Amino acid sequence: MLHITDSIQIADWELSESFTRSQGPGGQNVNKVETAVELRFEAERSPNLPSPVKLRLKRLAGRRWTSDGAILIRAEETRSQARNREMAKERLVELIRQALVAPKRRVATKPTFGSQLRRLKAKSVRGTVKSMRGKVGDDE
Repeated sequence: MLHITDSIQIADWELSESFTRSQGPGGQNVNKVETAVELRFEAERSPNLPSPVKLRLKRLAGRRWTSDGAILIRAEETRSQARNREMAKERLVELIRQALVAPKRRVATKPTFGSQLRRLKAKSVRGTVKSMRGKVGDDE
């Protein structure tokens, strides 16, 4: 059981782990020990997550969201399999907590009269600068 908040927990059947050999340097250790962890969370089938949270989670997950509605998180930073497992679970918890926060609705506002005047003044000053860039005539 993975605790996200007080009201949301992820059951063990929703998570599956597979282990592979890590990429990169590491000598003999990296060639013989399967320390990299790939954590798979069945987000689409999860009964614990409300549907708006699932939609936000899909957008936040990006490429990690698979076509069958699962999230794949790969952790291979350390040489310890146990630490990589912890890191993968921490990333998943953080991702779900981000998806739980509903974005604030933007309230449309009108620009103030002063800001409109400042904008128009800046445009006219800029236009004056650009008009001075032409060829210099012989006005002597």
